[in-house]
Amino acid sequence: MRPHQLGFQVDLSRCVGCRACELACQYQHPGTPGGFRHLERLHADVRAQGLLSLACNHCAVPECLRVCPEHCYDKLRNGIVRHHSEKCVGCGRCVGACPFEAPRINPQTRKAEKCDLCADRQAAGQLPACVEACPVKALRLIEMDEDEEADANLLGSPLLRYTQPSIRFIAARQPRCFWRKEAGGHEPKDE
Repeated sequence: MRPHQLGFQVDLSRCVGCRACELACQYQHPGTPGGFRHLERLHADVRAQGLLSLACNHCAVPECLRVCPEHCYDKLRNGIVRHHSEKCVGCGRCVGACPFEAPRINPQTRKAEKCDLCADRQAAGQLPACVEACPVKALRLIEMDEDEEADANLLGSPLLRYTQPSIRFIAARQPRCFWRKEAGGHEPKDE
């Protein structure tokens, strides 16, 4: 049961692949090579131009927390899965255990790092940097409903039922075509 769980919502019809979310994350976390958010292209059979904006999904049952021998992870009351780098020894167990590859070993510090849902920005009343930067509102911060589940077909991991990621997708809608009438008032004919 999730009494209060924040998560991400991704509208697959809105994302245009501008990578503003990635750049905002990199800017917000300058010491982290590449930032925490990245875009993944969906398989062509799902939608030719579909993109998933992914970062840590702040799972209800996080594998990173379960496997860490140094107890570097905790889960806050708002659902954020937080990593304490001062305890981290860089063993990489969390990296291998996460089905979304969210924790990463920083090559400079040799410690694991991951998205914290911009907890410092939220404490100041702001949205996470990636959400705020999205010009088409494809990425949003939402309160999760406990009866909804992520679409396992999009993320492609059988571990979803165990980890219960805090991410929701709005399925891509087929584009609508509006035909322009020709000069004589007739619609163009398909040939």
